[in-house]
Amino acid sequence: MADTELDKVSSEPVVAVSNVDTAEVPSAEWGWSGESIKTFRFFGWLFAAFLLVMIIGNHEGRVEDWYLIGFAAVMVILLVRDVIMRRKPR
Repeated sequence: MADTELDKVSSEPVVAVSNVDTAEVPSAEWGWSGESIKTFRFFGWLFAAFLLVMIIGNHEGRVEDWYLIGFAAVMVILLVRDVIMRRKPR
């Protein structure tokens, strides 16, 4: 059976694979430290499309349509800006 207890005697620091300081990101000690950028982008695009699909509905006024289009446009602008900013070297 594998030993699952941590070695309390060892005084060597744990080196994270991602080179993230555990003082800044406490979850790095457990092996996860970061964001799922691709997942956030996917759901951002999905949500923007969903806002535009919501235009098809049983409402009579057009004010709701303008709000849906406006919020979807803001999301698309932010998503495109994020793609462009991440491509640029720092």
